Amino acid sequence: MTVENHKIMECLELEGPTRIRVQFLALHGHPKNPTLSFRELSKHSLSFGRIPFKIGQPKKQIVPKTVERDFEREYGKLQQLEDQTKKLQKDMKKSTDADLAMSKSAVKISSDLLSNPLCEQEPEFLEMVTAFDTAMKRMDSFNQEKVNWLWFSSVFPSLNMAVKRREQTLQDYKRLQSKVEKYEEKERTGPVLAKLHQAREELRPVKEDFEAKNKQLLEEMPKFYSSRIDYFKPSFESLVRAQVVYYTEMHKIFGDLTAQIDRPGLSDEQRERENDAKLSELRALSIVADD
Repeated sequence: MTVENHKIMECLELEGPTRIRVQFLALHGHPKNPTLSFRELSKHSLSFGRIPFKIGQPKKQIVPKTVERDFEREYGKLQQLEDQTKKLQKDMKKSTDADLAMSKSAVKISSDLLSNPLCEQEPEFLEMVTAFDTAMKRMDSFNQEKVNWLWFSSVFPSLNMAVKRREQTLQDYKRLQSKVEKYEEKERTGPVLAKLHQAREELRPVKEDFEAKNKQLLEEMPKFYSSRIDYFKPSFESLVRAQVVYYTEMHKIFGDLTAQIDRPGLSDEQRERENDAKLSELRALSIVADD
């Protein structure tokens, strides 16, 4: 039983076909969307139609409640970690996409300026726009080559698959244990004893397989969870270093651009006064005067 589905059955006290539907979905996925996660499967389990068979439920307790609680706790922590990691990855992608969109827009602006007839008429303005276009293309190229942060989330599909294999083996274990119990309850005739022996032989390797998978997950899930800091810390440091490289390169690109188009010797105040004077001359024209 997976963590989420086990909790749903425990809280809602599902019985009969409803319980079977949840187990079926955990094993085989939702028929309309086989890629749903265990958490999403639980939301769809109650609305799924009837299935043509029942999974036997043994009377014997297959997994001790303490072991099942330990498994639920450890897997629940990893599910929460997966959700948090996906959210972080989504936010970082938005940041990267914003940088790319900004540089693409800048390249579009420089391209539009180059096609402006004014550039053909004013060689000095053409030289400035050409320098601007070169700088914007350098910025866009650097954004395209920026190294993405390595993502911890890439390991979760393998973990979830291991949990699903455990669940599948557990269901086989329960089915075969139920079969053994059925023959144990019958009268001990020759044919029944033969079938009981065969059922026990079928059960033994499945039981061993489940116990091995369960033990491995219980040992490795806590290690996986505790390794998150060892991974995230150097990854975050790499992100900070990448940002330093990015802004250093942007400073260099715009520094080179300023050196090409700027007029030396003028302060910001002088440039502002000069621009205001030119705007005042334009506003003085009768065709732009306010009514």
